[in-house]
Formats: sequence, structure tokens, C-alpha cells
Amino acid sequence: MGGAEKFVRNANRRAVILRDESIIESAAIPLIVALAATEPGPSRKPIAPMPLPLTIALIILTVASDALTIYAIVALVRAQTSLSSVPTARTGLDLPEPAHGWPPVTIIIPAHNEDGSIAALAQSLLAQDYPSFNVVFALDRCTDSTARILRDTIKNDARFSILEITSCPEDWAGKTHALWRGVSDSPAAQNAELLLFADADTTFDPACLRASVALLLDCNLGLLSLLSTLTTSRWFERVAQPAAVFELMRHFPLSRVNKVGPGRSSFANGQFMLFRRDAYEHVGGHDAVRDELLEDLALARLLKQANIPAGLLLADGMLTCAMYDSWLAFTRGWSRIFIEAAKRRPDRLRAWAAALVITGALLPAAAIACLALALPFAIQLDVLGLIAAFISAGAIMIWIILHALVLRAQKAPIWHAILSPIGALLVSRLLFRAARNLSRGSAVTWAGRSYARPIRNADSPPLEVAPTQPDPVKTG
Repeated sequence: MGGAEKFVRNANRRAVILRDESIIESAAIPLIVALAATEPGPSRKPIAPMPLPLTIALIILTVASDALTIYAIVALVRAQTSLSSVPTARTGLDLPEPAHGWPPVTIIIPAHNEDGSIAALAQSLLAQDYPSFNVVFALDRCTDSTARILRDTIKNDARFSILEITSCPEDWAGKTHALWRGVSDSPAAQNAELLLFADADTTFDPACLRASVALLLDCNLGLLSLLSTLTTSRWFERVAQPAAVFELMRHFPLSRVNKVGPGRSSFANGQFMLFRRDAYEHVGGHDAVRDELLEDLALARLLKQANIPAGLLLADGMLTCAMYDSWLAFTRGWSRIFIEAAKRRPDRLRAWAAALVITGALLPAAAIACLALALPFAIQLDVLGLIAAFISAGAIMIWIILHALVLRAQKAPIWHAILSPIGALLVSRLLFRAARNLSRGSAVTWAGRSYARPIRNADSPPLEVAPTQPDPVKTG
């Protein structure tokens, strides 16, 4: 029996070995077939090299992606520097009450046919927590129901008054004249230590006035201006408005506008301009800029010439504004802004437009095209494909981060960044048309009037005002 048992055990062992060999063989066959399929042979062609025209195109697009990377990094550093070095209006909420109490403020609101927005503004002013202020609504030749809506909203509140203006002198711009009348015709304005000029399409946070006055006094400024948080409910506010704001801030960065001493840029936003009375009167007030369509920029330049410190801060939600209610109004309004910001120089407007087309549309499009062309070759480990894909993907990422940073500062949805190339094309077209209209002498239509805006040469004399010795300015 011992020999029989040994025979059975050997037979079972051989069966197990044969079974294991069969399993290994069956598992290895697909792997061998797959490996064989990857080997070049008479029945399979090797991967074709990149065609020469595509190689040249990819090299060109890669260089364009490099250019976008350099531009986006420089712009990102500048934007981050501006945003991190300058406080926002919300910073004023943490400042204490001034030692001598809150100074009286007169708020002057010019309005021309603003029945769609005036009630929201009036209600926000009624809700202000500032202890000592009054409001003058300067209605400039209104033909709608603005006055009636105002009276229904403010009721009998003694802090509010309405000044109805029926005519405007030929040598004055309408808004500037209304502001000047609001100052000169209001008894309350004559006694106010601070004057605030704000637009009728804005709305105030309940603590906006208190925070702004605290910042003005704490930083020892002659003027504090706020960049409002813009609404994004209309298509052009989502597509074109961020590009327009970005372009304007590219030429007037916050870090330079708020700089003390040489190198300071002059800029202010007429939607919110809070003056010390002595600074306002020193530069001549609105009478000194009576024919300016952008009286805010003109006054900011006079303050700079007079060495009077001024500040420009992000409102950070403390002040909101719906600038325009239609695409036509948007194009007219921003054309006016850019014409005056460029000091009425068509060559400068064209240069801005060309730069915006390149940096805002062509270079991003080139980077996207580069990535699309390079990816199939990068997957196959082609060297040029890998390099092009890496560079273009990096350029796109930095470019998106740049626009996301700017949109976040504006409290706009970050996903609007993907719309920025379209916005850049729309705004560049607006700039080119503004330059053309300025060259042709076309009149600018605004608030019911047409204005002829003559071209200014580079050597045109600016407005002048006597300088003063500036007081030290706090930067915190």
C-alpha cells in the first residue's frame, strides 16, 4: 500500500503543476499580445512625426503663450500690490469716533431723470447711522417723476432738501453745474465742514458715511473717493464692464493714486467724492472745472497740483452702483470716461485699444490654441508637444488667476473671468470708436445735452492751481 500511496501523491502533484502552468499561460497571452501590438513591425506603422507647418505654428503659439505669461505675472504682481497696500472703505468701521466728535456733512446728489434709481438711493441715505448730515438733491432739468418719487420717499425729513434746476449755462457741463448749485444754493452746505458728492445711481451701506469720514480724518486727506461695487445683473455688466474697469485701473493703479509725493497719479471717482471744505475751496470747487465732462478727474488733477493729499479706495460693498441700464448707455458713458481719462488724445486711445486687443484677446486665444494643438502630441511624449502644453497651460492658469483676483476685488463672480476675452474685444472696439469720434469732432451726448470735445495735444496746458504745503498723511 505504501507504493500505491506514493504513486497517487506524485500524480496529484503533477496535476497541480500542469494546472498552475495553464493559468499562468492563459493570463500571459493577453499581455504578450498587447506588448506585441506596441512593437513596430511589418504590419504596424510607427508614430508619425509632427508635420513641419504644425511645428512652426506650435513654436509661434508657444512664444505667444510665453508673452502672455510675462504680461499676466507683471499685471498680477501690480494688482496684488495695489490691493494689499491700500485699505478698503470697510476699514473705517473699526476706527474710533474722532476726538472732537463727528463733523457735519452735506451730501449733494445731482440727478437728471433718475426715477428708476432715486428711491433706492434716498432710502439708503435715510438709513445712515451718521449723527450729523443733511442731503441736497440737485435735480438738473428733470422731465420725469424723479422729484415726485423723492418727495414720497423722504417725506418730511428735515435733513433732506430738493433743489430743482431748470436751466444750465452754455459754458457749464450739466452735472458740474448741478453740483455747484447744490453747494452754493444750500444753506446747510455753507456751514458743513465736509462735502460729499455722490451719484444718483448709487446706494449706501448704513455705515458707509461714518466709515468714510473716519478714514478721511484718520488718513488726514483732503479728498476721499470710493470705487463702488458695481452690479452684475445685465449681460454687459458681466462681459464688458470688468474689462472696462480693468483697463481703467491699469492706467490708474491704486498704489500710484494713493502714493504720497513724486509719482502720484491723479484719479477720483465721481460716484463718491468726500472733500474737506478747505481743500475743495482751495482748488476752486466745481467752478474751476465748469466745462469738464469728467469733473472728478479734473478736480483730482487740481488737488495733485496743489499738493493736497487724496485717497482712492475700494468700497468693498459699502457703496454699490448700477452705472448704466442699457448697452447704448454703457458705450456712451464709457466712451466719455475713456476720452477724458486719455486727456482727449486720439493717439492714446488707439494705443490703449491695440494693447487691450493683444493682451486681453489675442494672447489668451493663442495660448488656448497652443494647448489644444500640443495636447495630442504631449500625450505621445513628443518633446515639443510637452513643452508647448506645459507653457500654454501655465499661461492660461496665471491669466485666469489674474482676472479672478480682480473680479474678487470687485465682488463680481469669479467665473466671469472666462468671458474676459470677449469683454476685451468689446471694450477695445469702444476705444477705437471713441478715438475716431474724437478725431472727427463728433459731439458727446450726455444727460440730455451735446458737448463738443476738442482734441488736446500732448503739449496742451493743463488746469493750474496754486500749490500748498501738504500735511503728513497716514498710510494705514
